[in-house]
Amino acid sequence: MVEIAPFGVEAWLNKWEKSATYDISQSTIASLTMHEVLNLDGNNGQEFYEMLDQQKMNYGWIEGSPEFKQKVAKLYQHVEPDNILQTNGATGANILALYSLIQSGDHVIAEYPSYQQLYDIPKSLGADVDFWHIHEEDNWYPDIEELKKLIRPDTKMICLNNANNPTGTVLDEAFLKQVVEIAKSVGAYVLVDEVYLPLDDPIKFTSSIDLYDKGIATNSLSKTYSVPGVRIGWTATNGELADLFRKFRDYTMICGGVFNDMIATYVLRHRDQVLARNRKLVLGNLKIYQDWIEHEDRASVVMPQAVSTSFPKLDVPVDIHTFCENLLKDEGVLLVPGDAFDTPKHVRLGYCAPEATLKEGLKRLSKYMHQYD
Repeated sequence: MVEIAPFGVEAWLNKWEKSATYDISQSTIASLTMHEVLNLDGNNGQEFYEMLDQQKMNYGWIEGSPEFKQKVAKLYQHVEPDNILQTNGATGANILALYSLIQSGDHVIAEYPSYQQLYDIPKSLGADVDFWHIHEEDNWYPDIEELKKLIRPDTKMICLNNANNPTGTVLDEAFLKQVVEIAKSVGAYVLVDEVYLPLDDPIKFTSSIDLYDKGIATNSLSKTYSVPGVRIGWTATNGELADLFRKFRDYTMICGGVFNDMIATYVLRHRDQVLARNRKLVLGNLKIYQDWIEHEDRASVVMPQAVSTSFPKLDVPVDIHTFCENLLKDEGVLLVPGDAFDTPKHVRLGYCAPEATLKEGLKRLSKYMHQYD
């Protein structure tokens, strides 16, 4: 029997997210409604419906439609469309990469804490997993010297989450190049979950696949593009890995679904509009959040780089899990307790909720913390 730990953040959200009045726990930029998605054409979805009306509801394009693959490939500098494989969200992309490459006895180094898939799936496959810890005092960066100590001649993979979930910290190109050089020294793969794009200056973001032939980039439309309900993600790799992934993908996913592929492709057609909408929301909410932090003496945070997740520390005299449960019960405000990321005293706070939700959620959070004054 395969052993795997409970998925902390998902278990919490599965239990509580539908109970919240003020949900400031999510790491998605405020989700688009179906009307907003379809009206990206400025004509109430006529463009999309003309596409849909001609489409048979068969299996469609197994790896993703040609237009989908082309539009995703353009997000990278060195990836051919044929090497883009559509998956069931970034979770499906991560599973595909890990399932394809990791075997019992392999050595994996995983950024920690980060998205739990990236270390607990390798563990469940029998890998020897070492944690590469991030440090709050270093703006949630890991230490490159620690990586040099962890790397082994038999290291199979280094797993990163860039930007990091839950902290929102973005590893810059210079740092990633150091990681790549260490990986190259032993021939290790570098798998990076890249679902959070920093919207203050997205052009400066560097993908792992553009730095390293053995880089593996996973991504989706769930966070930066505000359509998690579409459940479409992808892997971006070299040709050899794409061929390997194809074999394993046949066992895990036939296709993303005709309708989902069409919506995903349509969103990517209108990528600039979606990012403009989300950039305005992220930067506006970030100012609200910064102002709240500056005036809230019971909270501190390493500010994220214009991505949709953050990890503040709360000064409350009860354990964080109990605090978050009581906050939801008494004030209707939902956060993710830091113990879901093995980091007590912190919470994941998704400040990219709709502006009114963020303002009221922060107001009620402050009120609730100050009962302890």
